Amino acid sequence: MRAEPQTTEVRRIVLRMFHKFGASPGNLFEMQETTRIDRGRCMARCYRVEEMMAMWLTEVGIVQFYDAAGAMLATINLLQQITPEPMAA
Repeated sequence: MRAEPQTTEVRRIVLRMFHKFGASPGNLFEMQETTRIDRGRCMARCYRVEEMMAMWLTEVGIVQFYDAAGAMLATINLLQQITPEPMAA
């Protein structure tokens, strides 16, 4: 069984990590989200709050977090974090 990360679940993880890295709770409600599409496929989602950025590389199932200077703060493997759910055939 394959675990497919759901967008809402990934968004919750990203918000929790931004808060952990010091983003103010009020600014979390204004998180910006962009999607990178290449040849009709979603390749990545980018999230921004204050001076921090997170990028979900959808093909490999990881989210990387960066500070304002571009230094990587953390990497989360979503395929290890998310409980597998059955996929429709």
